[in-house]
Amino acid sequence: MPSSDTPRPDPVATNAFERASLPATRFLAGLPPWVPVATVFALVLLGGFLGPWGALPLGIVVLFLLWMLALSWPRLRPSERLMRIAVVVLVIGLTIISVVPRG
Repeated sequence: MPSSDTPRPDPVATNAFERASLPATRFLAGLPPWVPVATVFALVLLGGFLGPWGALPLGIVVLFLLWMLALSWPRLRPSERLMRIAVVVLVIGLTIISVVPRG
């Protein structure tokens, strides 16, 4: 297991989408690993408490998760793809629930 002092390798682009995403992925790779996780968690919590306005932070999370899914899709096994799609569908469901009025 690599130590926490071992730097992560730089992201490498193999297609046009990955090349366009390279600056953002390099930025994310330079952050401590807990920062993106904590940010997504905070946005989901915020989205859950804001009522209809919660769709904004939840929409940001959906877009981020779809971007990550698209970047990792070629390297994922079918079971990993299914799990990640399930998470995206769950957050989309939370977004819809926050927008649609209860009555």
